[in-house]
Amino acid sequence: MRKLDAFNHIWPTPFYEALKDVMGPMTDITRRSEAVPMMIDLDERFRVMDQFDDYQQILSLASPPLELAGDGTVGRQLSQIGNDSMAELCQKHPERFPGFIATIAMHDLDGAVDEVDRACDALGAAGIQLYTNVGGKPLDAPEFRPVFERMHEIDKPIWIHPARGAGIADYTTEDKSLYEIWWTFGWPYESSVCQARLVWSKLMTDLPNLKIIFHHAGGTVPFSAGRVDAGWSQMGVRTSWADYKNLPNELGRSHSEIFRSFYVDTASFGAASPLQCAREFYGLEHMVFASDAPFDPEKGPMYIRETIRAIDSMDLTDAERAAIYAGNLLRITGLT
Repeated sequence: MRKLDAFNHIWPTPFYEALKDVMGPMTDITRRSEAVPMMIDLDERFRVMDQFDDYQQILSLASPPLELAGDGTVGRQLSQIGNDSMAELCQKHPERFPGFIATIAMHDLDGAVDEVDRACDALGAAGIQLYTNVGGKPLDAPEFRPVFERMHEIDKPIWIHPARGAGIADYTTEDKSLYEIWWTFGWPYESSVCQARLVWSKLMTDLPNLKIIFHHAGGTVPFSAGRVDAGWSQMGVRTSWADYKNLPNELGRSHSEIFRSFYVDTASFGAASPLQCAREFYGLEHMVFASDAPFDPEKGPMYIRETIRAIDSMDLTDAERAAIYAGNLLRITGLT
């Protein structure tokens, strides 16, 4: 059965060299990326991929968000180098990499939409990757709307990756998030907040056919289904500083329906229970296979293998399993 890994990460050599030139020594999350052999070494990536039958990857750049690497000009240059490099890999190895996700420098307001067009039209990108915030600014901010409008117009999906660092403290009395809580619980929270902002800001109402894929099985949203559905049906009763009482009626359809219009991947580090929650909340037709390779404690195949094991442990028909592994992604991207 074909397995099309929709969200895994790479630093192609030209991008890696350019990133080092502007960032210098890697720290924190980028240090983690640099330490994984499969991130940069193509032969190692092929060795890992060969352990799985009928396995292919949709390429995407690993963190950092480009606004952390420099100003808009630097971000534009890095996005172009990364997108060109991934397109070249797909051209050289189509049997391994049938597509890639372009990365856009969202702080490059003058060039972001141009890079969408260049990447998707000229380079053949399957869609684009955004992060849950741009330098701390939410994606529903008005200045980012043109990117979403263009993706809605060309009918290509947006992959959204969480972004949060240790500088966002867990308590107001501290200035850092300790024990890597910013990653373990912070990233699922980021994905959940981002979904909520896209729903309640009415961006998804204005762009009803927009296709958005969230990493890590949708974060905490499916686990919090009761709070999302019944809890938010009383929007505004907890708020005295703003009037939200008419907001649900302004969405055009129920907020629950809009939340369930998002797509999510299976990158849960091999745990099956988050996939069951995602299945119940978003539905099988909105799930796509992803392993989050190459971030793996064994620096290789474990997350791929354990993600496959988790999917295969679910009570699915062959047709449903095939839809998660490849069919759903092919349908929403137009890839063959």
